Amino acid sequence: MAAGAPDTESGNPMVRAFAALVAGLNSIGTTWIFVLMLVINVDVLSRFLFNLPIQGVAEIVELSIVGIVFLQISDAVRAGRLTRSDGLYMQILKRRPVVGHVMGVVFDLAGSVFFVFILLGAVPRLIEAWERGYFAGNEGLFVVPVWPIRLILVIGCIVVALQFALLAWRNVQAVQQLRNPAP
Repeated sequence: MAAGAPDTESGNPMVRAFAALVAGLNSIGTTWIFVLMLVINVDVLSRFLFNLPIQGVAEIVELSIVGIVFLQISDAVRAGRLTRSDGLYMQILKRRPVVGHVMGVVFDLAGSVFFVFILLGAVPRLIEAWERGYFAGNEGLFVVPVWPIRLILVIGCIVVALQFALLAWRNVQAVQQLRNPAP
């Protein structure tokens, strides 16, 4: 299986449940994009036709971008669509599969560690936003609490770190299979 390819043949119920979680988060992000586009278009039409903008659209868009990215990034990692250069990696994987899969382990573990570091910075900010009642917007016009977006960021970091760890494990298994082929 290529690095980053979804595991569709796995019989492990935990892996299937995790894949469903990742797909579900991606679907929520996609739906959010659709709703956001509707809100933006209604705001533009309302401004143009009635000179009556919808309050808070800029704040909603600003916070939504972060939420959408962290809802969808784990699916991008799972499907192998995360932005990276695969040209050299795929050549190495073809010509030297063990070396390629070891590189995959290193890449995937680095990705997992990276998102754990983001998580370590995001959790205190989530707690602070919850405890202090942080909001975005202008009081009296439009306000929206910040903690839900920070919660999505924390959940997204956990899921993408686990996704990278799962991919690293699959590369470890591939190395083991290449070194000890079944008869």
